[in-house]
Amino acid sequence: MSTSPHPLAAALSAPFASLGRAALHVLATIGGACLVFGRVVRALFPPRFDGHETWRQLFHVGVRSAPIVALTALFVGAIMVIQTAYFVRRTGATSLLGFGVGYSVFAEIGPVLIGLMFSGRVGANNTAELGTMVVTEQVDALRALAIDPVRYLVVPRFIAMMVMLTLLMVLGDLFAIVGAAITAQGVIGVDARVLVQSLVESHLLDELLMGIVKSATFGMAISCISCHFGLTVSGGAVGVGRATNHSVVANATAIFLLDFLVGWLFTL
Repeated sequence: MSTSPHPLAAALSAPFASLGRAALHVLATIGGACLVFGRVVRALFPPRFDGHETWRQLFHVGVRSAPIVALTALFVGAIMVIQTAYFVRRTGATSLLGFGVGYSVFAEIGPVLIGLMFSGRVGANNTAELGTMVVTEQVDALRALAIDPVRYLVVPRFIAMMVMLTLLMVLGDLFAIVGAAITAQGVIGVDARVLVQSLVESHLLDELLMGIVKSATFGMAISCISCHFGLTVSGGAVGVGRATNHSVVANATAIFLLDFLVGWLFTL
């Protein structure tokens, strides 16, 4: 007696099976990242981690990312001015130009774009580096030498990504203002001093604080997710490439989700 499912039943159940697999994958990623975060927190109390590796990661993650962050922020500020140029010319509301640029850059566009760039450059590299160490048994060698891989590999990356992404966001805000001022004067004829004065008088300290909190949260998420995918690699070089791809997608999703959650909490 045949036990194969009916073709119609199989066709109807296929979308639900795919949805179930996707849900399990998402839950496994969230659980793995949370486990990495818990192990990092446990390793920080008391703080016993490799100082030299931490400084190396701070340089690799932060200093080497500064040029691309500055360039990205310059264009972000310039694009914000270009997008509002039509309305400024039509209404003459030059006094609101600084507020519009500052609010969007400080609270939303700056942290999100810099976070996405950071996840693509640093998060993907971190997953590939840890994944390569796993498939070449370097992580197993650390355990054989009684060296905790979390304290030696994960904690320095966690600290470096959280700290440096926050600092890079502040640097990006400064360059975004510079890009906006240059574009305002060169494209729509608004004096750069008018834009800066409007920005200062807008009192956007809450928005700046929101951006800093978002960046720190993005840094923690990127580090945990990328380390989770890197340390769970299997399947050799193909597995490293697959894990890197999954890490980039998961980091981007986490950035948008955390952006919504932090923004919502600041409105309470």
